[in-house]
Parts: sequence; C-alpha cells; structure tokens
Amino acid sequence: MSGPVVVGVDGSSSLAAVEAAAREAERLGTGLRLAHAFTWSSAYIPPGASPWDRDGAAARARLTGPLHEAQRVARRIAPGVTVTQDVLIGEPSAVLESESRTASLTVVGGGPAAGAGGRLRASVAGQLAARSRGPLLVIRGRPGPDGPVVLGDDTSREAAEFAFSEATRRRTDLVVVHPRTRTARALSALRKKYPDIVVHERRSGVWTGHALVEASATAQLVVIGARHGVADTLRVSAARILVDHAHCPIAFIPHRKA
Repeated sequence: MSGPVVVGVDGSSSLAAVEAAAREAERLGTGLRLAHAFTWSSAYIPPGASPWDRDGAAARARLTGPLHEAQRVARRIAPGVTVTQDVLIGEPSAVLESESRTASLTVVGGGPAAGAGGRLRASVAGQLAARSRGPLLVIRGRPGPDGPVVLGDDTSREAAEFAFSEATRRRTDLVVVHPRTRTARALSALRKKYPDIVVHERRSGVWTGHALVEASATAQLVVIGARHGVADTLRVSAARILVDHAHCPIAFIPHRKA
C-alpha cells in the first residue's frame, strides 16, 4: 500500500507515537498524516470555545494546538517527509479505522498514563487492534535496543512476513512464540527466504497474550496477526493484553483475504 503513515495525535502524550510515525514514513518513503479525532457533543464545550460558536471554528482552532506541536516534532525527526494534518470529527477508533484503509501504516500511542486520557488511549489502541484495516503500530514501553523481534505465531502469513522483514531491517534475531498445539511448518518458506535470520522457537502453554508480554520485556518489537470477521476471542484477548501490558511496541498485521 502506498498511502501515508497516519498517526493519531491527542496531545503531548502522543509525541512518542509521532516520532515513531515520522521515522516509519521516512523509511517507507511516504508522507505523514497527523490526525486528531474530536467527538463533538452538544453537551460538551471545549475549553476556550464559545457556546455560540455555531460552526465550531473557535473549537477547531483550539484543537489545532496539539497538531502544530506534533508537526514540529515530526519535522525535527524527519525533515524530508511531507507532513499534513487535520482535525477529524468522530469517535477516535472509528476515525482511525477509516484512515487505516488507505494508510501504509497507522500509529497510535498505547502507553499507560494517569487519568481519563490514559484510559482513553488504551481503549482506542485496543479497539484498533481488532478493527484496523491496515498494519497498526502501537507505541508502548521502551524497546530493548539489542533485543529480538517477537512473533506471536497464529498461522498468519502476513504477520510472519512482516516479522521476518523487521528482523532483517533491525539486524536481529526472531523469536516465535507457539502454543503447544501448533507447529512452525508455516514458517519454513520464510526461513528459506530469509536465511540470515536466526529463528528461536518458544513454546507457550495456551494461546494468550501473557507469553508475549513476558517476551516483550527484552524485545524491540512484538508482531501479531489480526483477522476481521472471525469470532476469535482468544486472539482479541491476546491483543488487548498486549495493548495494556507489553513492554515494547506492538505491530498488528491484518490478514489479507484471498
């Protein structure tokens, strides 16, 4: 996909996501789109906005502050990347899901923070993990600079390909976390395609996010597949556990329909 990298902007707390998104846009050779989602409610008047601000102009001007700061950060990190920005009216996860349909990558913050803002970010990241229509990167914790890429093996070719590619780019090993009931046969073709990648297999008792959270403590990145339209409560549970507790960034890679 040749669309821009899209990053959700919700204030200073999302600047780590902006930095990561700018680096990814530079690496992919594409633009960066800063998106601030705003849910308008007649019962809520933003600070500084007049209750008689019929067309929302004053409120919109007030809300552009975080975007201007995000743009400054993005241009510092990747000065050659074209940066666009917009305030989008709608529920954040729905807005970003829509944006993800044409994005090369969608990036959101997922780190815990005090107060309602932190809970909202975690909720948006968790919803997007199950709904995003393109690759999603959730920025959490502090990645181990020399750690491996970790793949949660769920037989997703797209997620496995992404994990091998990232391990190659980062010049590091790949750790594949398996439930006991699964095998690594699906990875055999990728082992041949990426012969220089050292692959370690780690067995887990059941398919939950807990084994991946543990592995994330020393990892640079955790990669997990995401499917839509399939009732898979274990995968959704694993995704939400990772969003809430992982120690490093997580990439959710959707399954492409044949």
